[in-house]
Amino acid sequence: MFLKPFLCRMSNELKNRTKLFVLSVIQFVRKMPFSDINYIMGKQLFRSATSTGANYRSALRGKSTADFIAKLSIAEEEADETCYWLELLIESGIDDIKGAEEILIEARQIAAILTASGKTAKSKIKINDR
Repeated sequence: MFLKPFLCRMSNELKNRTKLFVLSVIQFVRKMPFSDINYIMGKQLFRSATSTGANYRSALRGKSTADFIAKLSIAEEEADETCYWLELLIESGIDDIKGAEEILIEARQIAAILTASGKTAKSKIKINDR
């Protein structure tokens, strides 16, 4: 049984939240001072953040519960990678633009939501298999 009722409750809010998150990352990366290191770090941050939202949206269009869970797991991994790049920017002192801490908080919250959603979906599969 596919998890349509489960998806409906969380999908719109998180879909909008991930989009707003990506938009904040775009603005952040645009404001980073130009250097070779910032270019590379900004590009990695941009890729992982945009992939988080894109993979979440893809999960919502999953063809089965297993497909949904697999794609949701990718979104979760990308959110965690986004946290990694933000942590590196903050801890290395490379970033001298305000906003990294706030974006990191949001990235961690999105990663936690995706993790919890995946666990919930997996538990619902186990219940339905009984």
